[in-house]
Amino acid sequence: MDFGFDVITAEEYERQRALYGPLTEALRKLIGAGIHTEVDEDTVRDAQSAIEAVTAMLERKQRTVASTLRHEGTGRPLAWANPAVGLRNAIAPPMVIHHEHDHRCWSEFSLSGAYEGPPGWVHGGICALVLDHILGEAASDGLTQPKFTGTITLRYLRGTPLGPLRAEAFIERTEGVKTFARGYLSDADGTTVEAEGVFIRPAWARDAG
Repeated sequence: MDFGFDVITAEEYERQRALYGPLTEALRKLIGAGIHTEVDEDTVRDAQSAIEAVTAMLERKQRTVASTLRHEGTGRPLAWANPAVGLRNAIAPPMVIHHEHDHRCWSEFSLSGAYEGPPGWVHGGICALVLDHILGEAASDGLTQPKFTGTITLRYLRGTPLGPLRAEAFIERTEGVKTFARGYLSDADGTTVEAEGVFIRPAWARDAG
């Protein structure tokens, strides 16, 4: 299966980022407020009505094209609906991926109660989401050479606390269409989760290359 791309200029990218980034952050705050609120019943009903009104406002015009935006300058796809890093997806952790010249990727971010599993700890599935994505970015050279997860193995060394965290990934080796990547998630006291995975260049990308 091939994927369509619409190329946007750097200027248009910045315009959309400045417009939709604050909206997404406001939605994140709304999610957190909804989780922790203890306001009275009338306020809850008033808030629900207001949220439904805003939802209807945003639904007036929706993007229906299945193509993905691609940045004209970097060539990287802008997967803004992505549940790991999507600029326009409020459920995505607030994670910005940094790319080094040696193909390492890293991100420092903070996870709130919206990502909680056991009280005070990050849900294990969220840890897996973060690591699967950052290993995939490392293997795909910042998504310019797409590779999809073939297998991924995680070792949960201890609980990952809510709050400031760091994720990092790097390429271990490449064998044909397969790239082997490793990475970890850590807090201030060290590694909490280790991951290793095999990422495969899809047939349609091989044909295109």
